[in-house]
Amino acid sequence: FLLCLDDSTPKKADPVDSSEVLSKYCNDLIHGQGYKFWFDKSFSTIFYKNAVLGSNAEHSWGDAPIIGHLLEYCSAAEYEIGYSSKGHCHGFNELQKFPPRPRKMTWELPDLVYSKIEQCLSTARESISDLDLFVMEHKDFGKGAMKKCGVSPDAFIQSALQLAHFRDVGEFSLTYEASMTRLFLEGRTETVRACTVDTSKFVQAMCDPDSNNEERKKLLKIACDNHVLAYKNAMIGLGIDRHLFCLYVVSRGKNIPSKFLESVVSESWKLSTSQTPTQQTGRIDYNNNPDRISPGGGFGPVTKDGYGVSYIIPGDNILYFHVSSFHSSSRTNSRRFAKNIKESMSDMKALFNV
Repeated sequence: FLLCLDDSTPKKADPVDSSEVLSKYCNDLIHGQGYKFWFDKSFSTIFYKNAVLGSNAEHSWGDAPIIGHLLEYCSAAEYEIGYSSKGHCHGFNELQKFPPRPRKMTWELPDLVYSKIEQCLSTARESISDLDLFVMEHKDFGKGAMKKCGVSPDAFIQSALQLAHFRDVGEFSLTYEASMTRLFLEGRTETVRACTVDTSKFVQAMCDPDSNNEERKKLLKIACDNHVLAYKNAMIGLGIDRHLFCLYVVSRGKNIPSKFLESVVSESWKLSTSQTPTQQTGRIDYNNNPDRISPGGGFGPVTKDGYGVSYIIPGDNILYFHVSSFHSSSRTNSRRFAKNIKESMSDMKALFNV
């Protein structure tokens, strides 16, 4: 990995609503302006001048929970070990002396390489300017209220995303939710297809003025129960998407064309979602230490006219949503979608009077 010392100092988060400041940090962390980080490293850890810490991880070697686990461990260790009265870290200096002072590297490159670098930077900046990433801090309620509704917090949020998405674009879309398969040796992920017949029925009831709240609650609980079952099945190897992808790879390798498999792998995930787990170490109680909550991380959209949504459920009273899309799409707008998510969550909570 690489340690990056960034001499910029973004503003500190607003104690009332940190959404705008967090969005600036996360936009910088996801692309580094096209030149600040080494994206070929497993991950880069970035320290800003004001001691704010962030990370950028390359995806091929691992998934978000790995980096989340690492950062949570470091956060817990920092508070447990503490600092001296002079601000120095406690602990044994294994180097026995301070490491050598950093030395600026000078590069001798042909003019052709410099021109190519400028071209690549221009292309990167064009892509960066198209990214629409907004981080929403949701303080209205968290998993505590969702549990009082009698449903799984993840299923509640996934149902809210379906409702918000329908309100946002006026249609249902193929939806991806990542499920971990770490119960298996070298397991990575499986897909939970979150847009189902049951969630669609719930969304339609929420949008139907003739439907009543009792019917809506009933449909929501059915949708949430089935979502939990689908998630558990994905975790234990009973999902379908990785199996279908492997069959597709074999069909290509054996030169056995399959229109069905080709259609499956070419499907467009216009809503790609993922929850980053918290409290993996069991060493931080976020309800009693809200100042140590991390807003989690995010990713870019996987289609030109779709959304990427990463969310984190750190405590009973707060949530974070990282919403991404492309400015070039007339179909999407990250701030608009975040607003729809917030309103949908509120409408669903109101069904239960909690």
